[in-house]
Amino acid sequence: MEDRNSHEHVLIVGGSSGMGLALAEKLLATGIAVTIAGRSAERLAQARAKLGNAPRLQTVAADATCEEDVVRLFSSAGDIDHIVSTAADVSGVYVLLPSMDISIARRVLDSKVIAPLLLAKHGAPRLTAGGSITFTSGIAAYRPAPKGTVVAAINGAIESLVYALALELAPIRVNAISPGWVDTPIWGSVAGEGAAVTLAAMAKRLPVGRVGEASDIAHAIEAVMRNGFISGTVVHVDGGQRLV
Repeated sequence: MEDRNSHEHVLIVGGSSGMGLALAEKLLATGIAVTIAGRSAERLAQARAKLGNAPRLQTVAADATCEEDVVRLFSSAGDIDHIVSTAADVSGVYVLLPSMDISIARRVLDSKVIAPLLLAKHGAPRLTAGGSITFTSGIAAYRPAPKGTVVAAINGAIESLVYALALELAPIRVNAISPGWVDTPIWGSVAGEGAAVTLAAMAKRLPVGRVGEASDIAHAIEAVMRNGFISGTVVHVDGGQRLV
């Protein structure tokens, strides 16, 4: 009997590192075809190498904040069963308000809100029956902090976008995963050289006694993809951080 996974195709935007790369690895291991999209051809090549040049993996260089690129991405991808976006460009935005460069804030808004909107606009018509779209928000929407005003606002916006799209695009399912602190390369943009110390301090606070790993988020995304009765929902994968 043929494995149903051999017919599935998942698009991961931002899959060249961190949570997206972990998801790609997990899905490829089960026989699912995966397309990774990202802006950097070099990083995509590195991701392909890390994934062992898997035969069911393809990569597409595309900027998800550019509508022309998104149209080209879906034109070349063919039928898709699930769309996942873990992409985020938050470098330079963790500053106090007096030092805020609004052009950087707009760039982050594009990467975390406009890009998902474009992916939904052009991706929904490409999804097969029973398809889904999963975005990522984050703990900052619930535990904001100084220097994190832009990220807090954007994560809240993503979740409201999910609620609205779940209604407008039904029966396509639209959800968000809200990670807590996860040890991924993005922490270099958040905490700089002090990332390891900052993460260790948070681990002591959390009820689970550790910060997240990329695989924790990958497991949650796959679970939401697979459950046909989850839509318009934010799934928190934060180790209990909202409680402390």
